[in-house]
Amino acid sequence: MNKKKIVRNTDKPIQKVRFIFQTAFALLCIWIGVEFYFFVEYLETGGQSGSFYRPAGVEGFLPISSLMNLYYFILTGSIHNAHPAGLFIFIAIVAVSFAFGKSFCSWLCPVGFLSELVGDFGEKITGKKLKLPKLLDYPLRSLKYIILFFFVYSIVFMMSSLALKIFLDSPYNIISDVKMYLFFAEISRFSLIVIAVLFVLSIFLRNFWCRYLCPYGALLGMFSLISPTKIKRNETSCIDCSLCAKACPSFIKVDKAKTVLSDECTSCFNCIDACPVKDTLYLATVKPKFRISKKTAAIGIAVVYLIIIGIGIVTGNWQNEISEEEYLIYYNQRKSINHFEEGTGLESFNRQIKPGK
Repeated sequence: MNKKKIVRNTDKPIQKVRFIFQTAFALLCIWIGVEFYFFVEYLETGGQSGSFYRPAGVEGFLPISSLMNLYYFILTGSIHNAHPAGLFIFIAIVAVSFAFGKSFCSWLCPVGFLSELVGDFGEKITGKKLKLPKLLDYPLRSLKYIILFFFVYSIVFMMSSLALKIFLDSPYNIISDVKMYLFFAEISRFSLIVIAVLFVLSIFLRNFWCRYLCPYGALLGMFSLISPTKIKRNETSCIDCSLCAKACPSFIKVDKAKTVLSDECTSCFNCIDACPVKDTLYLATVKPKFRISKKTAAIGIAVVYLIIIGIGIVTGNWQNEISEEEYLIYYNQRKSINHFEEGTGLESFNRQIKPGK
């Protein structure tokens, strides 16, 4: 009886590098948050303290506005000037996940990073990975796609270029970043309870938000399915140890697949790191087929993201063109600005800065 010749996997794990990526991006987001705090303070005090500098990176937290801007660009060829950075951040996130299979979620996303840390804490408490039964897991996983479908349908199928421009021009969209900040700074008891519930659920059910509710993750999961790169398994050298499946944070049965084809795969490469046999699990392009090392993939994720962000900066489509006067007026009206309607639009602003005209 022939035995398989086992060659031990001596490749260095990539998880420390991934942790550095996640930490660096999380620190960047914190830095952006601190700068935005001083920007809001400037508006709150009427320019008496803080700073009018507004970090454009905050627009990365406005995915709906960014999606509308993208669709507006597709229809008109123009980039709206309210949140231009958000458009390039959105494209960069999608591009990274298309190139390397939903990798944004496990390499850069600050929410995904926090979710991982909470999940690790939960595993230390329970001693194992808990998973919902299929009868609950599959229906719940569809929720994020339902949420995504609602937003896409409302924007792509229900809005014309004129409707998009009206919304993108509206005070609601212009100060949506400020309203988002105030949502957390002045968080209600109900919202705090919801966040607390999601936090507790994430302790016992790893990546609860990401797996069941995140529409961004749903969108990136769809792009990952058509990604030209996939994790492959060499059936000949595989020893059926199932360590790859046990290491997968998304509960994918990597040990049963020849090619990992799942919208839940985030290209974290935990499975490749866990495989004890050389060249049994690896990342490769679909056609033509050639292997991509974990290190090359990590560099590729950073390069693709930074190139697209760089294009936004060098083309002058990064900082918005909203004036200090507009921001101060809209901030003072923030409690009454809920959507675009008569009295809250740009014509209202023009009346206020040009009395009698």
